[in-house]
Amino acid sequence: MTQHTHVLVFGRREADCPRCAELDAGAPPVRWSTRKRDADAQRRREIAAHDCQQAGCGPVCTHGDW
Repeated sequence: MTQHTHVLVFGRREADCPRCAELDAGAPPVRWSTRKRDADAQRRREIAAHDCQQAGCGPVCTHGDW
């Protein structure tokens, strides 16, 4: 993977940087730590979609408490 040749400041791109040239040409940006973020988002969706009446929860719902 090509590295930037300058200090990164808020995503600004430099004209003489090879990595910035790759990004301008359409290369995908590097994504860091997506696994935990994706798992957290999936868990939030599951908790939001949970229906206690349909699931038959008791007086205290413990769905998502793991």
